[in-house]
Amino acid sequence: MRIVIVRLIPEFSMDVYTNGIISGLRAVRPNWEIVDLKPQPIDRKSSSLSLRIKKYYERFWRFPQQVTQQTADIFHIIDPSEAHITYWLKNQNKNVIVTCHDLINFYYKDNLKNSVELPFISRAMWLYAIKGMRKADSIVAVSSMTAKDTTKILNIQSEYISVIPNAVDKIFQVLPKEQAKSFRQQQGITSKTLCLLNVGSNHPRKNITNILKAINILKENKLSFHFWKVGTDFTEEQKVYIQAQGLESYISYLGKPDKEGLREIYNAADILVAPSLHEGFGITLLEAMACGIPVITSNVSAMPEVVGDAGILIEPTDTQAIADAVFHLHDNPEYYQELVKKGQTRAKLFTWEKTAEQIAQIYEKLVFQK
Repeated sequence: MRIVIVRLIPEFSMDVYTNGIISGLRAVRPNWEIVDLKPQPIDRKSSSLSLRIKKYYERFWRFPQQVTQQTADIFHIIDPSEAHITYWLKNQNKNVIVTCHDLINFYYKDNLKNSVELPFISRAMWLYAIKGMRKADSIVAVSSMTAKDTTKILNIQSEYISVIPNAVDKIFQVLPKEQAKSFRQQQGITSKTLCLLNVGSNHPRKNITNILKAINILKENKLSFHFWKVGTDFTEEQKVYIQAQGLESYISYLGKPDKEGLREIYNAADILVAPSLHEGFGITLLEAMACGIPVITSNVSAMPEVVGDAGILIEPTDTQAIADAVFHLHDNPEYYQELVKKGQTRAKLFTWEKTAEQIAQIYEKLVFQK
């Protein structure tokens, strides 16, 4: 069987998913030919109007033409923002599958504002692309939450949607204690200091402001702790809050490390604090659990599906609840170790081979039924 994987313009989280799917498919179906197609990379944050026009040309004209020139049994579009290619492919009666990670832009209308030059045009094109999912033969949703949103928002019937979760890269694992200890020492963190971690962007749905408010509660209660932020730096408004509350000495921004660096940070931290307001899945939760640290996350959206009973679920807008969860883990070492073991066991359930096997079965069903 020949499968064409249709990527979007390089973007970290989507590259993690795509690379995982491709490696998984090559493991479970070694005789298949996997074609990895990607558009030409363009600076998505540039304010240049000519570059924006080039981006639209690449996404909505040149790259779709390149895709449709391929001969394949299945075309798998890896993200709904590229689902406009479905229109082209279905005009040629091709078999098309689209993975839907989330429909967050329907909930956060300004989600595109900081990454595009012409937000009204961009949103219109995004809607045009997203609605292309309605033309697909099958939809892969990475969580039940995303599947429900797909049915509710796009009116795609549930029989066309398969819930197949993301997975965690094998690189994320427990490292020798000395390596984690060495990293903490480099950061000036003692063994008695509770090290909290958050990994990801600073988008409002990531709930960073409420994490900072919870951190302030920890400070007021004299807890010995330090908070590491990885991914996107704090917003200017958040930096003002940090300074106003005197939190500078309690917080460090560690940048955007590679996988090896991120694994080391997970291992050196004590708790992942990730009470997002909305997630399509939440791969960082799996990464943290695989590296042997407990997670505190939200009792809403897709997070309970990912964590199960292997983490602490809290109301994400309740800053006292976030702080209380940290106190509980700090004060109860037996419970802490119980969550470490549960987390490691749960993370092992999410492998790219298992995800790829379920996707491969959809491919086979679609091809052989026709």
